[in-house]
Amino acid sequence: MVYVETDGGQLPVHLWLPPAGSGPGLLLIQEIFGVSDYIKQRAADLAELGYVVLAPEIYWRLDDTALDESSPELLDRALAIVSRLDWPTAVSDSVAALNHLRGLPEVRGGVGVIGFCFGGGLGFNVAAVSSPDVLVSYYGSALPNLLDLAPEVDAPSLHHFGEADDYLAPEVVARIREAVLANPLSEVEIYPGAGHAFDNPLPMFHHAGASALAWRRTADFLASRLPTS
Repeated sequence: MVYVETDGGQLPVHLWLPPAGSGPGLLLIQEIFGVSDYIKQRAADLAELGYVVLAPEIYWRLDDTALDESSPELLDRALAIVSRLDWPTAVSDSVAALNHLRGLPEVRGGVGVIGFCFGGGLGFNVAAVSSPDVLVSYYGSALPNLLDLAPEVDAPSLHHFGEADDYLAPEVVARIREAVLANPLSEVEIYPGAGHAFDNPLPMFHHAGASALAWRRTADFLASRLPTS
């Protein structure tokens, strides 16, 4: 754990270094469940690919944010927490973390943003205001309300969506797809049979085939757009 100075104090962030000790940087933005064990595993996976990974605790300004992943009320509890979050502050905190990442001596080359669910939308907003070198967004739940920012996202971007997503209906995904593909460097992938949060290993969400394929595509996309060597 390291800390990033913001206008409201010190933002706690988790740092992973690749085996080589240095590489391009990736800001990893949490899902609605916070910097969970799953998010930490994905950070470790990205570090293994050769990236310096920074994952900020977006809920740090809130109190009472503990989550029990075994609870049947997990999702309701997480939704209650995120409803208390101030979006512009979350964006500014994430930008501060991205700027900190850019300045780390271990970061060699560019920096990108990757986000899951809640973080997929927040990452899109961050990309619109801070110009990272690449963006990967997994089923960004806030994207329908952020499409006016699409012209400002000039980084190459990869977006993943489940075809059976209960939160992002097919017509909504079609609208997102049209907006983001106005950038010729963007890609959108749809996964048949997969629901929302299909990469999360919790049984209520996980779709093994979609998760594996999306991760391969993510790794290939990052290798081509933010190479480690």
